[in-house]
Amino acid sequence: MNSVNSRLSDRTAGSTLNLSSTELELKRKTDHRIWAIILSLFLWGIVGITATVGFASTALALEYNKEILVEADFSGRDLTDSSFTKANLRQSNFSHANLNGVSFFAANLESANLEGSDLRNATLDSARLVRANLTNALLEGAFAANARFDGAIIDGADFTDTLLRPDEQKKLCKLAKGTNPITGRDTRDTLFCP
Repeated sequence: MNSVNSRLSDRTAGSTLNLSSTELELKRKTDHRIWAIILSLFLWGIVGITATVGFASTALALEYNKEILVEADFSGRDLTDSSFTKANLRQSNFSHANLNGVSFFAANLESANLEGSDLRNATLDSARLVRANLTNALLEGAFAANARFDGAIIDGADFTDTLLRPDEQKKLCKLAKGTNPITGRDTRDTLFCP
């Protein structure tokens, strides 16, 4: 009878072990599924965030070097750090545009409208600004050596720390009047006019 009881207890113990290993296997599979779902949600979240940030409206530096953009309309645009080197921009409209750090090196800006534009730290070296409208423009820190401003309208423009040739500075002083509405500086003071 002892041998029967011993066999019966062995079977019961074996079935308990089998049941436990089955439960353990089921638990492992469930845990793997849960972790797979969590990882999948995490990755989809990252993809969603990346897509959202990727489509954010950020200013991109654009290159218009040597382009012919006569009468082009860039008014109100954010063109920070863009380049218009040697571009023909005659009669183009840049009114109220953000042109901070833009390169207009040797560009033709004849009769261009730059009214109220932000030209801080822009490169205007060798640019042709003949008859350009610079009313209320911010040119603080701009590099304008060898730029030509013949007949330009500079009412209210701020030339603080702008590098100009002495002869161009004298020409501009003859035209200078007004106060910049953003900085509150007189145009004549920013040009160091006598």
